[in-house]
Amino acid sequence: MSTHTISIEQTMETIAMPTTHTSISNKQLWAGRILTGLAAAFLLLDGGMKLFKPVPVVKATVQLGYPESVIVGLGIALLASTLLYLIPRTELLGAVLLTGYLGGAVASNVRVGGPVFNIIFPVFFGAVLWGGLWFRDQRLRELLPLRREA
Repeated sequence: MSTHTISIEQTMETIAMPTTHTSISNKQLWAGRILTGLAAAFLLLDGGMKLFKPVPVVKATVQLGYPESVIVGLGIALLASTLLYLIPRTELLGAVLLTGYLGGAVASNVRVGGPVFNIIFPVFFGAVLWGGLWFRDQRLRELLPLRREA
């Protein structure tokens, strides 16, 4: 009697739904890279500023109702999530974590009655963040297809 080992990957490939693999055009790839780069640059700057705690960052955080003592922790969480977003193998995890972070920014501004821009900007920014991934990652495009109506 012989034994045969089947890995989880082989099993998942066997039961995976069929997909249509269309290639990503060069324009789409570069659009994704540009959106990802812009989002990452802003997030890395924001996270870095939280580590150094300049007066405007402390003032804004306290106005949102948070103690100054949480600023460095927020910066570390933001930087770690952004780094995960920039690593291809962990980009989806990073995007999910950053979506949560941005949701917290929306909730904080709604709670204190912040200006509309401060409420809308994290939502827009989240769309840019996910848009960068959507343009670059075929698997995400298959999961979340945007279809044109005929």
